[in-house]
Amino acid sequence: MSANPVIHIERLYKEYRTDAGPVPVLHDVAATILPGEFIAIMGPSGSGKSTFMNIIGCLDVATSGDYLLNGRDVNAQSRDELAHLRNQVIGFVFQGFNLLPRASLEDNVALPLIYSGIGRVERLQRANEMLEKVGLGNYPRSRPNQISGGQQQRVAIARALANRPKLILADEPTGNLDTHTSQEIMALFGELNERDGITIVLVTHEQDIAAHARRLLRLSDGRIVYDGAIEHAAPHHLETTS
Repeated sequence: MSANPVIHIERLYKEYRTDAGPVPVLHDVAATILPGEFIAIMGPSGSGKSTFMNIIGCLDVATSGDYLLNGRDVNAQSRDELAHLRNQVIGFVFQGFNLLPRASLEDNVALPLIYSGIGRVERLQRANEMLEKVGLGNYPRSRPNQISGGQQQRVAIARALANRPKLILADEPTGNLDTHTSQEIMALFGELNERDGITIVLVTHEQDIAAHARRLLRLSDGRIVYDGAIEHAAPHHLETTS
């Protein structure tokens, strides 16, 4: 495939310094993610998946190894350059919706655009466009406490889309939702992936959530032990406990 990778990682190693000495978390991790992929990351607690996601999202830095995000060497970026790259390329969706409770839905969605220097009129126009995209176009002036949990996560997804990112990173995005609402949110991710071509990488403990993706990265003890199609994954690669 000729498309340039959104993410290209080689020989990634991460350790944390403690009083007892260095604690390795990731070992010799390599991965290439192409535009338009939909990937689930799974693994037991302590497998390194959260650290891996934080490094992908430029929220943490590797101890060593190479990481290219949208063709740019992450290790060569200054802190300001990294913040700009993160803001322009990545949209984040977390388990907690992280909405401002006293702000309207449109103002919540428009928040990332402030850091991009976009004027208020255009910010609100784009925020309403994104709310429409996630099925909440009729509620721009509502506040988060006036809508359901599933709708709040849709607002969080709209906020992640506001800067028109190439990549959405979703960390346990259905963790606070019931089964029916979780499936609705995953259907929305699938639509964004197929209709808009947005690359999606999500961390989940749930097999039925991972099944919406087309590729699985399975981590264990800081290493990728499976990288392939969901439907070809052996049962133990989909287990959520060690």
